[in-house]
Amino acid sequence: MKTRLSDIQRIARQLGVRPSELELHGRYKAKVDLAILDRLGSRRGKYVLVTAMTPTPMGEGKTVTTIGLSMALNRRKRRAVATLRQASLGPLFGAKGVGTGGGACQIVPADDVNLHLTGDMLAVEVANNLLVSFVENTIFHNNPLDIEPSSILIRRCLDVGDRGLRRIQYTLKAKTGPVDIVTGFEITAASESMSILTLSRDFADMRRRLKGLVVARDRAGRFVTAHDVKADGMMAAVLKDALKPNLVQTSEATPCLVHTGPFANVSVGTCSIVADRIGLGLCDFVVTESGFGVDCGGEKFFDIKCRYSGLAPDVCVLVASVRGLKAQSGKLRIVPGQPPDPALFREDLAALEEGTANLKRHIDNVRLFGVPIVVCVNVFPTDTKPEIERVLAKAKEFGAADAVVSTAWRDGAAGAMEVADSVEKTARGAQARFKL
Repeated sequence: MKTRLSDIQRIARQLGVRPSELELHGRYKAKVDLAILDRLGSRRGKYVLVTAMTPTPMGEGKTVTTIGLSMALNRRKRRAVATLRQASLGPLFGAKGVGTGGGACQIVPADDVNLHLTGDMLAVEVANNLLVSFVENTIFHNNPLDIEPSSILIRRCLDVGDRGLRRIQYTLKAKTGPVDIVTGFEITAASESMSILTLSRDFADMRRRLKGLVVARDRAGRFVTAHDVKADGMMAAVLKDALKPNLVQTSEATPCLVHTGPFANVSVGTCSIVADRIGLGLCDFVVTESGFGVDCGGEKFFDIKCRYSGLAPDVCVLVASVRGLKAQSGKLRIVPGQPPDPALFREDLAALEEGTANLKRHIDNVRLFGVPIVVCVNVFPTDTKPEIERVLAKAKEFGAADAVVSTAWRDGAAGAMEVADSVEKTARGAQARFKL
């Protein structure tokens, strides 16, 4: 899909960011200075989480729905912004692909967003590896903190999937003699530095979290921190600019904040608190997403991110697909990296009925937190009318406040208008009683 890009300064004006709060990285991307938080104060719009049923290897469309919903709200003359995570190069070059949506709902410039953007991933990698080097340097110089080498928790990181480095062993030639180190590399998105960047409310909060980052234990079993090895200040300096969210645009020239990229299976699985705070201070609606299904990224959003941010979601959009629900019946063979079972694309109401048990469980999961739910059926060309109607009816039966369809992948904002109207109605009508 070809998209005519707007100058990022126009996107910033549309969002409400002042020129003095914008740090340009060329014509189509920029960073938002954290000084904007002082201006915005406590004003907040509606906070919308997009999550999903248990996803299949084919994907159910969370990112497309997030982008499409934000574009549709803007078309309804509501100031809205999507807040999304940055793609990691490991999955990007592997089976999972890009992190910028697809079809008529994309984040652009897609190549820049997927490949380095403004260098935040590299900054996290450098800060993390700097910390590891300080830990080992402390051991090298006579180990004054009495660190137990086998207790070191921090691993080096790299933003590519290099299996040969996942587990490594080497000998550190310390001044007191050789020390065997058993460690490895993890992907940058899984590092604790990335989690800290994601969960910090501002620079002072990030500085405090880095100071208390536990790196190992001493031989008496006490924690050793980044502050103990004198690395926290340098890490903060490296991450200073990385804490500023990145402003880009959607395929319909509406604003999007892309910031941090933690995985949901090993980390928080959401974009940064800072990006959401800025969005809520500027907009009527902030549409964000969490990784995987409700039981993984969704619950981490509620239990971890909301707990640290102090922000409460007004509505949850739960994305489901007909083909995904049929796959959850267990009757079809779905193997990652292999062509899906052809039966998945034929009408099968019996398999669909069994698969809706997965939808029910996730609706129940969200309801535990007191957040009203809009089920969004992401429509694919092979879906039939009876199948779609069955899912919509089941969603309401299971306790969703509403259930609607989306054709955003094909139609962009026009295909997500029903979702936007339902979200606005639910967010303003149903009283969220968020609880942890």
